[in-house]
Order: sequence, then structure tokens, then C-alpha cells
Amino acid sequence: NHKAISMSNQDLDPDSTTDEDITAAKEELIKKCEEMWKDLEEYQNKLSLIGTETLTDSNAQLSLLIMQVKCLTAELGQWQKETPEILPLNEEVLVTLGKEEFQKLRQDLELVLSTIQSKNEKLKEDLEREQQWLDEQQQIFESLIALHNELKHQIVTESRTFKELKTKLHDVKEYKEKLLVTLSEFLEDHFPLPDRNVKKKRKNTQESTIQLITLHEMLEILLNRLFDVPHDPYVKISDSFWPPYIELLLRNGIALRHPEDPNRIRLEAFHQ
Repeated sequence: NHKAISMSNQDLDPDSTTDEDITAAKEELIKKCEEMWKDLEEYQNKLSLIGTETLTDSNAQLSLLIMQVKCLTAELGQWQKETPEILPLNEEVLVTLGKEEFQKLRQDLELVLSTIQSKNEKLKEDLEREQQWLDEQQQIFESLIALHNELKHQIVTESRTFKELKTKLHDVKEYKEKLLVTLSEFLEDHFPLPDRNVKKKRKNTQESTIQLITLHEMLEILLNRLFDVPHDPYVKISDSFWPPYIELLLRNGIALRHPEDPNRIRLEAFHQ
């Protein structure tokens, strides 16, 4: 029957096969298989019964085993000679069953395709998210590189500035020491203490035994007070301060009296 060879494309479409056609094809195939199985059982029964009537009572078990070996050997030889027989089904039944299998296969492939498409969409979303994260990290990295370069340049500049300030500070300290030495020498040369050998011309008074301090020491006391206690820079005038030096400092604006206590003076804040 070559009817299936000339079938149209519509006949090959699995959607055109109805459930009744498939059921009928399955029933016919099962029926053919059951008939062949019955024939096979019948042949096996006939082979197993051959020679059983020749058994003797004295050696029945051995004879039975020998007969079974002969039967199995004969069955083996028969099966070796047999050629597999194709089921006597027509092309229409085979095409109907093939359509069913093809339809199941198509459904399975559609399910696989849908699953793969869903996974592809998920992977695409993950890829876009990872790409966005990568772009953000790249921007952060570039910003950090720019900040690093800026800080590096700033550090180099500040290091150069620090070295310059350190050099200037060293020069200022040396200049300060030089000024202090020069000032000390100047004060010692031009503002010495009064000569102790010269007696003071005072009536009814004895020579004072108070130890006077130099103008240099007076200035050091006033200067230390100004920087150590800036909120109260006034120093009480003691007997060790020589009055002419006090007047010298006051008249030249180097020292100032307290507005309420004339016995206290302070150094003018030239640094402010």
C-alpha cells in the first residue's frame, strides 16, 4: 500500500490527526502484537511436550533434563533460522502513529524553546545590570584616579611649600637669635646699671642694698608675661626695677601703665 507516499502536506501535519485515528491505530497495533504473542506461546508449549512420553520411572529426572536441553536447543536453532517479520501494518496506521510521536516531540521542543527564551531574557537582564554596575565602577575608578592625581599634585605642592616654610622658619629663628644677641649687646653697652661705687645723694637715708636688674632682664620679664598670660600681661613694679629705666620704657611707648593701678606695667603688644 503506497497510499502514505502520495499524502499531501496537510496529511503530514500532526494537528490534522484526530484522537480517534490515534486510538484506532494503537488498538490495531496491540491486537497484532497479542496475536503474535499467542502464536509464540503455542509453539513453546508444543516444543516442551515433545518426547515426554518416553520418560522411564527409573531415570525420570535425568531424562526430563535431557529432553529440556533438546527442546531448548531446537528452539535456539529455530530462532536462529527465523528472520524478523515486519508487523503487517499498513502505511496509514504507521503514519498516524508517527504523527502522534511528532506532535509530542514538537510540544516538548516548544517547551524547551520557551524555557530557553526565558533563560535568555533573564541572562540579558543580568548582563545589562552587570554592564551598568561595571560602568558605574569604571566611573568611580576614573574619579578616584583623578582625585589621586590631584592629591598627589597637591602633596607635592604642599611638600615644596613646607620645605620653603621650614627654610624661612629656620632663617627667621637665626635672625631672631641674631636680633636678641644684638639687642643684648646694645642694652649692655648703652643701658648699664647705675654705678654702685657712686654714693647716692640722699639726705637722712642709707645706701640701698636692693639688687637692681638690667634693662634687658626687665624686658624679658615683661615679654614672658605677655606671652605666658596674655589675658593679664601686667607686671607689678618691684624695687629691683630701676625707675629711670621704667620711665624710659613708658615715655617711648614700649611699656604701658595699668589704667587703675600705676604700680603695674605691661609690654606693648607689638605683635598684634
